Amino acid sequence: MKIALFGKNADPAVIPFIQELIDKLQGSNGVTLLYQPFFEDIREKVHFQYQPGLFINQSEIQGRVDFLLSIGGDGTILDAVSLIGNSGIPIAGINLGRLGFLSGISKDQIIPAIDAILNSNFILEQRTLLRLETPGKLFGLHDFALNDLTVYKPNVMSMLMIKTWINGDFLNSYYADGLIVATPTGSTAYSLSCTGPIITPDAENFVITPIASHNLTVRPIVVRDDCTIRIRVEGKAREFLVSLDSRIEKVDNSVELIIRKAEFKISLLRLPDKSFFQTIREKLNWGLDNRN
Repeated sequence: MKIALFGKNADPAVIPFIQELIDKLQGSNGVTLLYQPFFEDIREKVHFQYQPGLFINQSEIQGRVDFLLSIGGDGTILDAVSLIGNSGIPIAGINLGRLGFLSGISKDQIIPAIDAILNSNFILEQRTLLRLETPGKLFGLHDFALNDLTVYKPNVMSMLMIKTWINGDFLNSYYADGLIVATPTGSTAYSLSCTGPIITPDAENFVITPIASHNLTVRPIVVRDDCTIRIRVEGKAREFLVSLDSRIEKVDNSVELIIRKAEFKISLLRLPDKSFFQTIREKLNWGLDNRN
């Protein structure tokens, strides 16, 4: 089995877990490729039995690997999604961060998780992405997001007026600090912190969640993911910020944003003993009696 490893900067505290992973993979007679910037960061900290192959972009691993292991937290997985794009390479996340909704393999499960992957004992979940359409392709080829698109105010002094349409039908003028359009995967991210609902990964919906709405009766709304969402920012602010997952750009308020479901999905690897409901119970501490 051919496996690619993707990561960012490695904190000294997690080097022992990375070493454990490298030892397991290189001792399993599998072909392992490392993301070159990650390799450069760990090469003096980790011992390799043999020199691994390196890659820097999607074209260098497309059709050459069976899986990509993302080493870090959920932010690292979002960067991995941007890297692999529509290549169809499944992603498995090893959580060396904190909360880790997407990174389902904990650092103390590395060995049994790799054994399960090598023995094809896993489940692949198809996750919907959204795509942003703008004149001039604001984000270039990386105009998609696994979690969310967010419109932000440009500074602490301003408030945005965000006009929003669904399939051409006017929805609302949001007077707020910003607006989030989240996928089911992103419903447990920024949208959740802004009181948005949790949606199961297989739901065919998007969530539109205002950030600090000036009107307290304005609540998040769930819409079908086959609709077209159009956003226009008006008012005093001449510019605003737009983010797609971890990527962010400054935008002139003359630019309209069109959001649709992307034409491809991302495959996330899940071990059989970890369900979505079990994950949210554990991460959100549901069911705990804190009265003592």
